[in-house]
Amino acid sequence: MRYTPNRSRAEADGDWSSDIAEALSRRLVGQPAAVAAVVPCVDMYRARLNPEGRPAGIFLLLGPTGTGKTKTVEALADVLHGSPKKLLKVDCGEYQMEHEVAKLLGAPPGYLGHRETQPLLTQQKLSGAASDSCDLSILLFDEIEKAAQSLVRLLLGVLDKATLRLGDSTVVNFEKSLIFMTSNLGARQMSSELHPEFGFEAALPGPGIESADKLERIGKSAVRKNFSPEFINRIDAVVTYQPLDSAALTAILDQQLEELQEHIERRLGERAFRIEVPARSRRFLLEKGTSPEYGARELKRLLHRQLMQPLAAMVAAGDINPGASVRAEVGPCKGKLVLRTTDDGELIPAC
Repeated sequence: MRYTPNRSRAEADGDWSSDIAEALSRRLVGQPAAVAAVVPCVDMYRARLNPEGRPAGIFLLLGPTGTGKTKTVEALADVLHGSPKKLLKVDCGEYQMEHEVAKLLGAPPGYLGHRETQPLLTQQKLSGAASDSCDLSILLFDEIEKAAQSLVRLLLGVLDKATLRLGDSTVVNFEKSLIFMTSNLGARQMSSELHPEFGFEAALPGPGIESADKLERIGKSAVRKNFSPEFINRIDAVVTYQPLDSAALTAILDQQLEELQEHIERRLGERAFRIEVPARSRRFLLEKGTSPEYGARELKRLLHRQLMQPLAAMVAAGDINPGASVRAEVGPCKGKLVLRTTDDGELIPAC
């Protein structure tokens, strides 16, 4: 589902928010709290009832690594604009030093580098994060805890009044923007809470409601220690992501395999082929590509090494006929899948 502003009255009277929630939930597995936090702000903007003089929505996403914080922002961009890349991203790890923050604003007139420095947060670039189907831009500050204090102070004005003055005195307006900040604050304590090394809690089953509440308290406590009250009070929702269970990880694997198949069909066209990944191979990929510490972060890289690179080598060598199927099986080699092409029902090994 993709947001389109010019809908018929019947469509407008329908439950649009449930449609976008469903579309977002399909892309973002295992984090219903994030969907519940984001969708109302999008719905308020669509109804033109969002508050004036501030961004359409401000979110701080916390939680263990590999649980889908950045994926949330990309999934929303895909739902609203048709592409997960249709957003403006600021990697705060690149702005840890005070002088580096000037790259976001550009040098003032008369200063060295004024004409050569192109600021990142311009109105043009912000508008480029919108689309014809939706004029709501998405702005992501990734790993905000790494940013220099001057960047946090700069953000304070943006979150408060939805405006930013650049080095050349032009003003950027953020009223038509959703601003996301991701952070790993408290992640280490969360990991210790989820996976104690010894004692009675180490023998307990996976995280439940009590653990979820503990993670939220840990995350919010870490936020209060690192950011000022005036900064926190400008955030619409602080969402603490929960660890992914086995069902969620399986759904993520299925999703990524579907994306891989779509990529092959889109790029190869009539020369495309089908990928078959049986249950045993899926268990192998989940075992190697997921972990309690890193969630599903490694899964995409594993699929690239175990499937995409060998498939590319087979295509380049002409070993896969158009319309054929390629089956990924757990081979005799430790830690490696074996790909076999099927041609007229015959299995042909391809290492």
